[in-house]
Amino acid sequence: MTIAKSVVTGTVFRAPEKRFTQNNVAVYSLILNIGDREETLIRVLSTRTILEPVLESISKGDKILVEGRLQTANAKMEDGSERKIFEIDAGAIEKMGASSSVAPVQSSSEISKFAEEEFSEELIGEEEIPF
Repeated sequence: MTIAKSVVTGTVFRAPEKRFTQNNVAVYSLILNIGDREETLIRVLSTRTILEPVLESISKGDKILVEGRLQTANAKMEDGSERKIFEIDAGAIEKMGASSSVAPVQSSSEISKFAEEEFSEELIGEEEIPF
C-alpha cells in the first residue's frame, strides 16, 4: 500500500544489492537507518536505471537523501509472526557530503502526472483539519 511521497535522510545500514526479476529487470535494494538515537530501518528499492551510478557508489555508513513513495508491506518472520515493513520506492537518491552528488531530475511529464494523481485544487477548510 502506498502511503505518500516522502523525502528522508539517513545512514546506509546495509549496502545496496543488485538482483534481477524473472523478466531480467535490475532491482537495487538497501537498508537505510533514519533514526538518530535508535535504529529505525527503512528498505529502499529502485528499478530506475538512471540511479545505477549513485547506487553503485554507495557503501555502508554513507549518509544519503532519498526521495520516493513510502509504502508498507507485511512480512512473515521466522517465528511465524507478521511484521509491518516500511519501504521507499526511490525516485531520486543523493549522496550527502560528496563533492559530486547525483540526483536525477524528474521530467515535467512525471511531475505533472504526480500532481494530477495526488492533489486536487480544492482546499480544506479550517474546521475539517483533525488537529
